[in-house]
Amino acid sequence: MKYFYIRQYLPIALLFAAFSSTAQSGVTNSKPIPGFTDKTSVAQLQAEADFDKNISAENIGNTIRTLAAKPHPIGSAAGKAVAEKIAASFKQYGFEVKTEVFQVLFPTPKVRELELTAPTTYKAVLKEPALKEDGTSGQDGQLPTYNAWGADGDVMGELVYVNYGLPADYEQLERMGIDVKGRIVIAKYGRSWRGIKPKLAQEHGAIGCIIYSDPRDDGYFQGDVYPKGAFKNEWGVQRGSVMDMVIYPGDPLTPNIGATDTAKRLDRFKAPNLLKIPVLPVSYHDAKPLLEALQGPVAPEDWRGALPITYHVGPGRARVHLRVESDWKLRPCYNVIATLPGSLYPNEWVIRGNHHDAWVNGAADPISGLASLMEEAKAIGELVKTGWRPRRTLVYCAWDGEEPGLLGSTEWVEQHAEELQNKAVAYINTDGNGRGFLEAGGSHALEPLIEDISKVITDPQTNVSLFDRRRANDLVNASGINAKKEILAKRTLSLSALGSGSDYSAFLQHLGIPSLNLSFGGEDAGGEYHSIYDSYDYFVRFKDPGFQYGVALSKTAGRAALRLANAEILPFNFRNLFNAVNGYVSELMTLTDQMREATLVENQVIRSRAYKLAADPTLVYNAPKVKEEVPYLDFSPLQNALRDFEKISKQAGDSLTRLVNNSTDHGPLNKLLYQAEQQLLVSKGLPGRPWYKHTLYAPGFYTGYGVKTLPGIREAIEQRKWEQAQQQINVAADAIQQLSDQLYLAAKLAG
Repeated sequence: MKYFYIRQYLPIALLFAAFSSTAQSGVTNSKPIPGFTDKTSVAQLQAEADFDKNISAENIGNTIRTLAAKPHPIGSAAGKAVAEKIAASFKQYGFEVKTEVFQVLFPTPKVRELELTAPTTYKAVLKEPALKEDGTSGQDGQLPTYNAWGADGDVMGELVYVNYGLPADYEQLERMGIDVKGRIVIAKYGRSWRGIKPKLAQEHGAIGCIIYSDPRDDGYFQGDVYPKGAFKNEWGVQRGSVMDMVIYPGDPLTPNIGATDTAKRLDRFKAPNLLKIPVLPVSYHDAKPLLEALQGPVAPEDWRGALPITYHVGPGRARVHLRVESDWKLRPCYNVIATLPGSLYPNEWVIRGNHHDAWVNGAADPISGLASLMEEAKAIGELVKTGWRPRRTLVYCAWDGEEPGLLGSTEWVEQHAEELQNKAVAYINTDGNGRGFLEAGGSHALEPLIEDISKVITDPQTNVSLFDRRRANDLVNASGINAKKEILAKRTLSLSALGSGSDYSAFLQHLGIPSLNLSFGGEDAGGEYHSIYDSYDYFVRFKDPGFQYGVALSKTAGRAALRLANAEILPFNFRNLFNAVNGYVSELMTLTDQMREATLVENQVIRSRAYKLAADPTLVYNAPKVKEEVPYLDFSPLQNALRDFEKISKQAGDSLTRLVNNSTDHGPLNKLLYQAEQQLLVSKGLPGRPWYKHTLYAPGFYTGYGVKTLPGIREAIEQRKWEQAQQQINVAADAIQQLSDQLYLAAKLAG
């Protein structure tokens, strides 16, 4: 049990402090739920207790077994069958169900070849073997090991090892005098989203990219390999998309519009988010002969993996031949949309979603999250049978095509954009699920909602609240006594900012709809991700035995949906948002100061060396260029906007707290609240990628899934585009002022 693990690291006093602060599930709240009156809080808590009784771990397990029984990627017959099963279940639960079908581009491979041609020869296997311990690993219908959206290509060239293939790695290669132009690179999975690796390779002139999982990160170095243990065996391969989703996700041919039968489509070769070089993922079994053949400098120490070889960077005699060709067909994308109309505000929608497509069987990703979502819908259906109805409409969605690039959710959002910006109160997303600690990210005005929920649900392993278990884990992992003291002093939950990688992206970053992303993890590490071994057999051994964290996810996400659906006044707290944004601005100011100081020091070193060597004509010194000095950016527009935002967010919060027990119709006020985040959008979008319109949250241009907060400003500073940085400071300040104006109207209406 994790409880005993924690006791080994924390003094008893700290444990008591960590675990004694909040109520456990089933204990009646002593104060009203935020957004509810005294009376409706009692009714809501009773509904939640009844909801919990209808959540079954056994049923979640059966759903995972059923929906992960066969490989079911987008466009397959099995994928359609999974969508039909989901639709039938929603109908059985009492929801109105519609399946919306889009026609989206999705390439599958016709040719995959990789061979070492010099100094020795080796032909890559490019296949994962079936295992007797894994009952579904030998099925027909499996997509082969490949990276969707890599270009067709037949290339041959010298091989260069680029570590994780990140910007810092290419800077290191430049210092070593190694150029990848005209060559093929091999990069390790990890440290970033996979699509960044071929993107950077292409930008540096490489003609092809190979990606492999090193056993140091994802294999025997971490623990026993599958089937004995959870980690990736030598044959396992991570499939996945390499679409440049930081430009835009969804169907590459229909940006900003739904991919309907009649949609106007781009020429594929003009789609800006598709690569121009071939890409192929391989196992560490196939990577070893390639890496072993490399010559050139020995790799820096922090580049070395766990294969039993000396890691060299290349180039040299090692040459490889890479050939990839795909079919590039349009395929049907089945989104299942289940609706339970609200009794009082049918045109206010609380949307809950999880995707159903998988690279192969997908027991963990995504079926574990989908099973929890469907269990929520079943439990809500049981409530309806007793006469209960949500005040607002609940919309439960099972998306198709998430794996290749958020296709189903993005096309649905683009197709219904105007209606969603008018009606959507919030979007609650889940994806794969495991066991461990609550992982929660999203719109910061929803922090108190998730904090309150986390304090009333019991962790299934430790019998403390989800909040306290997460807090105890933070204490264990904190570095230094001061960090531990800060965690102990903090009594609130913080949401992480959202980048990309799942179906919330179009809702939040394109339309400005408040969003949440919820899961459990931290004690479910393994190597099954996007392989044929992401199976029911693997899941029940290593991910969530007993499906208890599937139950915890249903209770957490379900409560969020139920409270948003039933609150008299929607529980948005914009003071939390102010605190988050204020912190981001402080970070940017510190970043700018640090860059200024570092540039001054670096330039002094360059000039000093140049002066010393200039006097000796026998020495050759290729001095780096002196960097442009960092100017003083004017953050005052942003600081002034934040000052107004702080004042009005407090005023609005106080007014809403006083108003909650007023019996008047709060519909117009609530609409101002749920549309408030839309004021943070900028119509022109972010520099270089107009699809992303949110001024606070976006995936990083070179991080992929990883978030960049205040991205227009932050990335301009990081890229030393000072004029653009100043312009984006003004853009963000205007957006925050628009939000303040919206909240002023809400406070005025509240009285």
